[in-house]
Amino acid sequence: MQVFKFGGASVKDAESIKNVAHIVANYKKDELLVVVSAMGKTTDRLQEVTQHYVEQTGEAFARLDAVKAWHHQILVDLFDDPKHPIFDEIANCFVEVEWVLEEEPQDTYDYLFDQIVSTGEMASSKILAAYALHSGIAAKWLDARDYLFTDNTYREAAVDWEKTEEKIRRDLPTMLDEHVIITQGFIGSTSENFTTTLGREGSDYSAAIFASCLNAEDITIWKDVPGVLNADPKWFDHTELIPELSYTDAIELTYYGATVIHPKTIKPLQNKKIALNVRSFVNPSEPGTFIRSTNQGLPVPSFIFKVNQVFINIQPRDFSFIVEDNLSHIFNLFHSNRIKINMMHNSAISFCVSVDDTGKNIDTLLEELEKRYKVSVEKGLELITIRYFNQETIDRVLVNKQIIRELKDSYTCQLLVKKL
Repeated sequence: MQVFKFGGASVKDAESIKNVAHIVANYKKDELLVVVSAMGKTTDRLQEVTQHYVEQTGEAFARLDAVKAWHHQILVDLFDDPKHPIFDEIANCFVEVEWVLEEEPQDTYDYLFDQIVSTGEMASSKILAAYALHSGIAAKWLDARDYLFTDNTYREAAVDWEKTEEKIRRDLPTMLDEHVIITQGFIGSTSENFTTTLGREGSDYSAAIFASCLNAEDITIWKDVPGVLNADPKWFDHTELIPELSYTDAIELTYYGATVIHPKTIKPLQNKKIALNVRSFVNPSEPGTFIRSTNQGLPVPSFIFKVNQVFINIQPRDFSFIVEDNLSHIFNLFHSNRIKINMMHNSAISFCVSVDDTGKNIDTLLEELEKRYKVSVEKGLELITIRYFNQETIDRVLVNKQIIRELKDSYTCQLLVKKL
């Protein structure tokens, strides 16, 4: 039993969908569950729809129409028959969004985001399932919301593992005997049947959930890169493929910001000892990267770059120290504003962090912190993390840069820097 996950880049247009169907066809004799993301940049476009709707700019319907037209053109390119049922199915997906937009916004932004943005996964999975059937694959479309149950934390929902596993293990094995199942990543549902999402790029996590609950042999995440590289090609002209990774190193790399795998993906697989493959949908015959339980360390140093960082230095206003009650209060403020800390350091009189510059919620956080603490801020910084570092690798990334803060342990070095 295998689980495949295809991201937005792998289903960005009609030719890409044909390529995915070709890959799936090579494994159709296996028990196979396919998790698919929204097509291309659909999630971003639907997020814009949500923003315009909440702000009542009058642009929401026009933005949605552009998304609809793009999906319709992909259908035209895939199916010769304009009366194929998939045309109505996709139109009906977007009608549900139109119903939301016709009313004045009453609910929270996070709730509305999940109801609108989740349409991208519904549309892409329906299109892929329809084309797979059209290509002779015994495919069955499955609504992930009927199987992946969460709490009510919209945009960052927590999985109800017990309920999810019980339903998946009860229903899906029989289906997998006869069909390739095609379902959605990123989405789940509450006990009241409202749609939730698992956080941006959460389709990897969805695939890991299905794999864990089904005790899959392995899971493959299909990417537009050869596998896990030791650095993002955006930052380095010469990168190296890492053929094999331990779960521990994979968790560390994703924790520090490596974007090739979603951070929550690894742990469910490690718990069940399910291997994870990261392979290229451009060159599907290539082996990619194999992630499993191993004592093998990384063969080369790995670099992770995060730009647009904000450095926040927090100090007590009185004569006290940074102690447990201060830290508890500070962490609660970060949590309530949904701001994730990328690097942190504390001393007796200060607590320093580096976070992504996410805009409005950073400003809200700073306002709340300043009620109780003395706060200094520096923006426009870059956070560089090196796993298995040495002085040569540090020197390599510090050309024309000044260190603001440096943290090291036995294996990892973090450098918060600004350009000179």
